[in-house]
Amino acid sequence: MTAPVTYTLLNPTGNITLLAETPVPEASQPVIARKLMALEPETEQVGFVRFGRDGVTLRMAGGEFCGNASMSAAVLYASRMGLDQTSVKVRVSGTPEPVSVMVEQNGERWRGEVTMPQPLSVKIERFPDGSEHPVVRLPGIAHVILENEMDQTEAEQLAPAWCRFLKADGLGLMFLDLENNALKPLVYVPEAETLFWESSCASGTTAVGAWLATEAGQAVSRALRQPGGTLNISAEPSGRLVLSGTVEMIRRNTANMIDGEPPS
Repeated sequence: MTAPVTYTLLNPTGNITLLAETPVPEASQPVIARKLMALEPETEQVGFVRFGRDGVTLRMAGGEFCGNASMSAAVLYASRMGLDQTSVKVRVSGTPEPVSVMVEQNGERWRGEVTMPQPLSVKIERFPDGSEHPVVRLPGIAHVILENEMDQTEAEQLAPAWCRFLKADGLGLMFLDLENNALKPLVYVPEAETLFWESSCASGTTAVGAWLATEAGQAVSRALRQPGGTLNISAEPSGRLVLSGTVEMIRRNTANMIDGEPPS
């Protein structure tokens, strides 16, 4: 049995995102996502979108929350509706409330601004090895902020272990160089079976902003350079978090899946 899946590949600040527009049963989404990632190897994450008259519904393959994918979904919605500027409500997996996304087209590139979910908690937590680190728990994902570099293999082993320890849906290790306003993100999503050194991480950038605002006791604004580009975060101690970045649409394609497998 052949089932075509139509999808669009987008580039939100280097964090290549594949959004599938064909309905796929939730139980099958992780498998289909892995097959689509095999077809588009530069992809770092996959989401499944549905468009309505009042906005977008987005479920990530691992059920996590993702700010870059939310921005990408809003750009795709605006493009489909023939709009070059709009505000979109995006209902995203991992968070109970829709997020508000403003997008505006500027040539081939879109600028996006997302009002991110408020953190569930922002505090120092102790880990099984005795170390203590800031942990920002957002709906759908938790981020550990680390100010010291770590061996890549060690980090990739720690991410799944710390995800289980924190009982999180997904985990980010955010290696922060505050002096140089630089961020290196490693993200693990167990349900999707993915572990990526991401080109940029919107929720991780947001977590850093939330932590800095909490520590300073006042509003902060940072432009954090990441391997794929720069994301901007404005954070207030009250919990209001606004993230901004850019999105480019790469291409739209249809893959014929045969019994859940791509054709050979």
